[in-house]
Amino acid sequence: MNPLLERISINPQVCGGKPCIKGTRIWVSLILDLLASGISEAELLTEYPGLTHEDVLAAIAYGAEAARERVIPIAADDAA
Repeated sequence: MNPLLERISINPQVCGGKPCIKGTRIWVSLILDLLASGISEAELLTEYPGLTHEDVLAAIAYGAEAARERVIPIAADDAA
């Protein structure tokens, strides 16, 4: 297991059990959504001063692991 994943917490009592950065209420999905929308890591860390570079990497690692575990349906590319 990726050691970065130790930075992720899933607790039914916190944020309804959504994966968060340990010790915060910042959802992994929020971090990934913001990065996907084009926000830079520097902007993200300024907006959420409780986060660290390692927390951002942990969120990305969690997303990568989740992608290995299940497939998200997307529109087929007919050009292939």
